[in-house]
Amino acid sequence: MKLCVALDLPTKSENIALIQKLKSEDVWLKVGLRSFIRDGEALLHEIKAINPHFKIFLDLKIHDIPNTMADAAESMVSLGVDMFNVHASSGRKAMRMVMERVNTFSNPPIVLAVTALTSFDNASFEAIYHTPIAQKAVDFAQDAYASGLHGVVSSVYESLDIKAHTAPSFLTLTPGIRPFGESSNDQERVADLETAKKQHSDFIVVGRPIYHSDDPLGVVKKIIENI
Repeated sequence: MKLCVALDLPTKSENIALIQKLKSEDVWLKVGLRSFIRDGEALLHEIKAINPHFKIFLDLKIHDIPNTMADAAESMVSLGVDMFNVHASSGRKAMRMVMERVNTFSNPPIVLAVTALTSFDNASFEAIYHTPIAQKAVDFAQDAYASGLHGVVSSVYESLDIKAHTAPSFLTLTPGIRPFGESSNDQERVADLETAKKQHSDFIVVGRPIYHSDDPLGVVKKIIENI
């Protein structure tokens, strides 16, 4: 299991200050939509300048027509990121085209498909997809697996079931982790570190419990020790 730290702070300078505090640690860094729109490619270069061994997850959740998604995927690979994601609801054709494009590169990044956002509870999810989260997450994961992606983004609670219906090696990245029982905030399907371990999550995403702490490095070290 790998720790992925969410860079979701209000300003670039705050994100950079956090990264500086964590520069000695073996962690992934998640650059999301807000940070990337605001700070762009320059942020990715600054991350690598602080520590070239940091792994970057570009979390943009691409969803568009297949050719546009493939073009966007090519651009993301060219940025040198180590992992990015698309929406599984874009469909198998789009995901296959993304992978065809990505696989033209000699050292392609990990590509994940978003199943059900962890901000959904079952009622709000069913209002859109007319299927319970647990079932639809597996359906989306099977689409991603058949399309050649490396794994999915899901809540912890779908992780084991997804692996059972795809392959044990099919990656699950699970946001909404409150490692030691912290507040759930705007997430619905949250879980602690022990649950993530039991559900065989490959990557856990932790944001607020780290960057709202008075000692973010200490929190990261404690998470890594417990992983």
